[in-house]
Amino acid sequence: MSLIEQAVRRLAELGRSGADIPDAASSPIAPAQAQSPQVAPVPEALVRALDARDDHHAPLIAPAGGDGGAHARQAAIVKSEGRGRSKGQQATPASTHARQVDLNLERLAARGFVTPGAPQSQIADEFRIVKRPIIQNALGKAGTPRVKDGNLVMVTSSLPGEGKTFTAVNLAISIAMEYDNTVLLVDADVVNPGLPSLLGTHHGPGLLELLTRQDLDVRDVIVKTNVPKLSIIPAGKPQRHSTELLASEQMGHLLREVSSRYSDRIIIFDSPPLLATTEARILASSMGQIVMVVAAQTTSHQAVKQAMGTIEGCDIVLMMLNKAQKTDVSAYSGYNNYKLADAGR
Repeated sequence: MSLIEQAVRRLAELGRSGADIPDAASSPIAPAQAQSPQVAPVPEALVRALDARDDHHAPLIAPAGGDGGAHARQAAIVKSEGRGRSKGQQATPASTHARQVDLNLERLAARGFVTPGAPQSQIADEFRIVKRPIIQNALGKAGTPRVKDGNLVMVTSSLPGEGKTFTAVNLAISIAMEYDNTVLLVDADVVNPGLPSLLGTHHGPGLLELLTRQDLDVRDVIVKTNVPKLSIIPAGKPQRHSTELLASEQMGHLLREVSSRYSDRIIIFDSPPLLATTEARILASSMGQIVMVVAAQTTSHQAVKQAMGTIEGCDIVLMMLNKAQKTDVSAYSGYNNYKLADAGR
């Protein structure tokens, strides 16, 4: 059957069903032809337009501007991409478009964070000491054997308010500033995520969506930053059972997947405090390394001991003293001072 015959038959079918039939002046497929009333639309293009209208059940022309137009265009892209797949394969979701956030580095520097613009600052010097054993354990550098799942690094604390998010962000940026190291920072504190307000990331899609949606891949939720070797996975949109998802089998599968797929990348998890949720303890059992942040002159010895007792399945636990008055680097009064020591378990 010729294309013209196909078009005529298609027009007849749509006319019987009561559908509106586009004319030459309204066809978006061939805008140059629509401008001239003497030129009829190409039959093949008309067939494609009618097929598209029937399949999508949506207007051929998306509304100009606004979120509705963007969603309509994304839906059309997903539908079009799905047509060529074999049975059983899923269409690529619209969220696969690359996302990026520009960190306000000046604001972070003013608040005492490590930034690429101040590589010789005191905070940068301190985190050079903090990160060195972590990198060696994760990647097996400097003659140190590589630790199993050592690229999975959990930053936690006994209680809220000890500076774990501050530490996780500083550690991530500091490692990303290295010549040959790439970092993925994951906001795993899904109940009280600290990265959105601190770094300007949004709530989704992120970690929670990865655990609940089968159509998403890890790459779909990664947010790139203006620090070239640093990417972020946000916590995602809060859900009713957010904390339980951290202890689910889906989370265990995800951790195994990212550890294997990104074996050359250090993945830092800003996790909930160990004594605040049981889910954090389960998450810790899947990690290769744990950095335990302890607030100097604030956290009791009993709280630290109790938190350490909850950790199972991870042999490398590093203690970091936060908010100390003195460090091995220099004497300094303030928030940004650290000491790193083996937990001695």
